[in-house]
Amino acid sequence: MDVFVIEGGRKLSGSLRIKGSKNAALPLLAATLLTDEPVTLRDVPDLSDIRNMYRLLGELGVEVVPETDSEIPSVHLKVTDDSNHHARYDIVKTMRASICVLGPILAKRGHARVSMPGGCAIGQRPVDLHLRGLEALGAKITLEGGDIVAKVPQSGRLIGATVFLGGPFGSTVLGTANVMSAATLAQGTTIIECAACEPEIVDLANMLIGMGAKITGAGSPRITIEGVEELGGVDHTIIPDRIEAGTFMCAAAITNSTLTLTNCPLDAMMSATDRLEAIGVHIDPTDQAQTADPLRRTCTVSATGSLKPIQITTQPHPGFPTDLQAQFMALLCFADGNSVITEKIFPERFLHVAELTRMGSSIHRHGTTAVISGVKTMTGAPVMASDLRASAGLVLAAMAAQGTTIINRVYHIDRGYERLEHRLASVGASIQRLSEEEVAELGLMVE
Repeated sequence: MDVFVIEGGRKLSGSLRIKGSKNAALPLLAATLLTDEPVTLRDVPDLSDIRNMYRLLGELGVEVVPETDSEIPSVHLKVTDDSNHHARYDIVKTMRASICVLGPILAKRGHARVSMPGGCAIGQRPVDLHLRGLEALGAKITLEGGDIVAKVPQSGRLIGATVFLGGPFGSTVLGTANVMSAATLAQGTTIIECAACEPEIVDLANMLIGMGAKITGAGSPRITIEGVEELGGVDHTIIPDRIEAGTFMCAAAITNSTLTLTNCPLDAMMSATDRLEAIGVHIDPTDQAQTADPLRRTCTVSATGSLKPIQITTQPHPGFPTDLQAQFMALLCFADGNSVITEKIFPERFLHVAELTRMGSSIHRHGTTAVISGVKTMTGAPVMASDLRASAGLVLAAMAAQGTTIINRVYHIDRGYERLEHRLASVGASIQRLSEEEVAELGLMVE
């Protein structure tokens, strides 16, 4: 099992290009099951979650041909066999986003069997809203041997309806993606109320529209879909990853450095950039706003003074994203005063607190709220990554700490950041990936 070995205290400088969004790519890949025509997706990140989705699509009869020999990799997909409708547990268990194939298989093939995803390190994430939404479209759903089994009505097509997708913590992003995808091939009109407003849903809607779907309102709480009989192929470029961009912004801030970010989705990051500016981080677009693509900007991120304490509450988009909570917590460990973070999306998403404390931070958790008292210095230590975004927070803290930090279980990082160690090293970080055996040979401690 690989680890990261990080020497803290290095300044960063240079430029990084933001990759395509993982959270957008997975539902887009699942939506290719809705057509028999070829689909090309561009700027697909090379991540373990993406590779697992390729495996799943392959089992479901999709020919997957990645092109990875260019800066902006593409993948060509085409359904060659639509006889299989079972997404097996062996693959589904590797990533919860596998549930996104449920709606497309059901709508296109009339019958879907998808293994029920389990819980994860950041807390339970039930799929009841997915199932409620598909049932509203006429699907008959049962649970058999740990699998979700869904069938279309006797008419042979799903039927448009008004669907409410609100839940105790707001709308559901993957549930919205599932229901919207399925509704494109339903008979009649579907209205999704309390739909997720995330940019990744807008990106999925844009791709489906390119395939011939009739969708309006994506990005708002009400999405309307006029069902069509079939969808065609499309050539679509995935939006940049706003979470990766926010992580690199925090990297510049926590090391008191300056970085240039290209292909940066500034317009999708207003809640994060607002909080960064309140902390004292400067974010300056370096392209012309009149001519620049609002989702693909170039900006310079710099922090040259002390960091100010702030308050953050995670919320559904356009509020502050829960996927940046751990990274901002690491940054606020060095702020000059007390900061407060309240987690409203995943109340248990605080496993990184104990690991940051091992490095010398001062964090006190009270239920869904953490109070971070800034410290002057933190010290490198062996720490354990617990989930994808917590791992990123530990990398940031290690880059600013004194001494050597060893981060175990970095396979979590590989789920959402492409070659993170190489990209950070290219702008000055001292970070390397080693096997546990190589670490032992160097006499370093691994937990």
